[in-house]
Amino acid sequence: MIQDVHTEGISFAPTEAMQHIAAATRDFAERYIRPHVMQWDESQTVPRELFHRLGEQGFMGVLVPEHYGGAGLGYQEYIVVISELARVCGAIALSVAAHNSLCTGHILYFGSEEQKQRYLPALASGQWLGAWALTEPNTGSDAGNMAFTAVADGNEWILNGTKCWITHGNSADVLVIIARTGPPRTRDNATAFIVERGTPGLLAGKKENKLGMRASETTEVICDQVRVGPQQVIGPVGAGFRQAMAVLDGGRISIAALAIGIGRGAFEAARSYAQQRHQFDQPIASFQGIAFKLADMYLQLQAAELLAQRAADLKNRGEKVTAYSAMAKYYASEAAVRIATDAVQVFGGYGYTKEFPVEKFYRDAKLCTIGEGTSEIQKLVIARELLREQP
Repeated sequence: MIQDVHTEGISFAPTEAMQHIAAATRDFAERYIRPHVMQWDESQTVPRELFHRLGEQGFMGVLVPEHYGGAGLGYQEYIVVISELARVCGAIALSVAAHNSLCTGHILYFGSEEQKQRYLPALASGQWLGAWALTEPNTGSDAGNMAFTAVADGNEWILNGTKCWITHGNSADVLVIIARTGPPRTRDNATAFIVERGTPGLLAGKKENKLGMRASETTEVICDQVRVGPQQVIGPVGAGFRQAMAVLDGGRISIAALAIGIGRGAFEAARSYAQQRHQFDQPIASFQGIAFKLADMYLQLQAAELLAQRAADLKNRGEKVTAYSAMAKYYASEAAVRIATDAVQVFGGYGYTKEFPVEKFYRDAKLCTIGEGTSEIQKLVIARELLREQP
């Protein structure tokens, strides 16, 4: 059952820390990302040194405690970082989000102390890039029926199978892979493993040629008789699916932040253009048809941000966040698509060209309604939580 969240005593105004982080992130994005956005989009590549720069600023370990080399911040600050990056380039923000909330987050929340000490400092610094592998070609939302298996061999495990749609699947230094360790469609039938790049049998898979988010690498991950030791198992054997669902609760806040940033970038571009573009001797922003579009775009952004911040507050307080992260992700991602569509419309024919930024926001936004659970899956999650009987 979804519990009402009481907002008494909660301030919705950005804290001084959040304002400082927003300014620092925006400055970084304008200096190191914006000049290269279309080049990276066209080539579908990002120079590795950008992730090192991001790590130097603390953006690759936003949620990692300081004693593991991270920034030690909370989810509200994390939303600021992802949305400010996405305001300039959704693809870079997606890579940073996947690295932080999925791979790094899984190890942070469920790894042993030895695993945290080994992996978190290098991940938080950007020295190592992380990937998280759950989805398979025939088991997208049907994760309980995974074909990717891990079979015990003495005290070691042998991993076999193919994962798909994996961010940084070919270039990551560290991968968290969820494999089936029990019969299909049974409880507690999956386990999470840490696999390092260079492990024999870990193979490069096909790189996807995507509509949007083209500068964020998306590939298959193939394991052919990959052998790992017990020290590579995250948490108890059989707990992988439960861990993955908890990781996705936080990951959906990431996608909400990503969508908010893309929407804001599209809105700001459309507002600026509408004030500069003149027709009939006046800026097109003065026409009601355009002004109402801008009003609707801004309203959706504000609503999405409030939902995301509510989910972030629950996550920071360690409370159940499943329904609220799903609501934030669902609303923000659908809003980003609508906002980007309207932004292209405001630009008219120019919006359909690569000379202006809104066509890229338009392409990038759609991924937000698909990744880390489609909009339909989010509605299913919300409905289940809504109808669940109270204990």
